[in-house]
Amino acid sequence: MTNYLDFEKPLAEIEGKAEELRALARANKEMDVAEEATALDAKAEQLLKDLYQDLTPWRKCQVARHADRPHCKDYIRELFTEYTPLAGDRNFADDLAVMGGLARFNDQPVVVIGHEKGSDTKGRITHNFGMARPEGYRKAIRLMDMASRFGLPVITLVDTAGAYPGKGAEERGQSEAIARSTEMCLKIGVPLISVIIGEGGSGGAVAFASANRVAMLEHSVYSVISPEGCASILWKDAEKMREAAEALRLTAQDLLELDVVDRIISEPLGGAHRDRDATLASVRGAISDMLADLGDMDPTALIKDRRDKFIAIGSKGLAA
Repeated sequence: MTNYLDFEKPLAEIEGKAEELRALARANKEMDVAEEATALDAKAEQLLKDLYQDLTPWRKCQVARHADRPHCKDYIRELFTEYTPLAGDRNFADDLAVMGGLARFNDQPVVVIGHEKGSDTKGRITHNFGMARPEGYRKAIRLMDMASRFGLPVITLVDTAGAYPGKGAEERGQSEAIARSTEMCLKIGVPLISVIIGEGGSGGAVAFASANRVAMLEHSVYSVISPEGCASILWKDAEKMREAAEALRLTAQDLLELDVVDRIISEPLGGAHRDRDATLASVRGAISDMLADLGDMDPTALIKDRRDKFIAIGSKGLAA
C-alpha cells in the first residue's frame, strides 16, 4: 500500500479511483473499465510530474522522511556483498542506530557505516529512529580506524534527524563522541565517501559526512537543525517550519550551489520510495564514480583533499 504525503492527497484520490475501477473489473469480468482506468493513470502521472517539478524545501523534507524510503539496511543488502557486521564500541554497548562492518562493493573490500531508522514501529524503536548515542559514534570511530589501518575505503550512508539528545547520551559524552568521529573522518588516510540518503541532521550527520566526496539524493536534506527546531528557536513557533526550511538552504540543489556537497543523485519521479530498484542503481553508480575518482590518491593527498574541501566551505557566501 502506498503511503501518501499531505501534498500528495489529490494524487491519492486519482490513483485510488483507478484502483477501485480495476477492483470492480476483477469482481465482475463483464465490466470493461480499461479505458477509464488508463485515463486516470495518465492524469495521475501528469499530476505526479506537476507536484515534483518544483518541490518547496519543506516538501523535500517530507519526502526525505517518507516512511517507505530505502533505508541503510536496504542499501547494504542490495549494493554490498559479504557484509559482516561489527558490533559495539568496546566500552559501553552496541548502538543499533548505527550499522557498520566489512563488506565488498563491486568486489572491492570496503568498510560501510550508516544510520538505520527502522522501517516499522518495532524497527524504529529498536534503532532509536536513527538517532545515535555516543556508543554509536564510538563504534564508527573504531571501524574507520580499522579501515585506515588496513587500507580499506569507507562508505557512509547518512540518514538521521540528529544525534540522540537524551540525558544518558549526554552523560556518556555525546558531544565529545561526535567531535571525535568528525576528527577521525578528517584524518584517515583512505578514501571516504558519504551519501545523504534521507535526512542529514546536525552534528549527528557531520560526524559521518566529513568526507572526500559527499553526495545527496535529489530529495534528501542536510542541515544544522531541523526546520521545526529552527522555527521553535527563532519564532517560538514550530508551525513556522516552512519558513525555516526556506531559510536553512537545506536542499541538495542549494548545497551543491554552495559547494557543501559534490553531486546530486537523481531519484525516480515521485521520490526514491516509488522505485527502489532505480534508486539503488543510481546510488551504486554514484559510489562507483566517486571511488574511481579517489582511487589514485595516496593517503597524504586524500587527507589534504578532505581538509581543503571543508576549509573552503562558506567561501561562496550565502547570497541567493
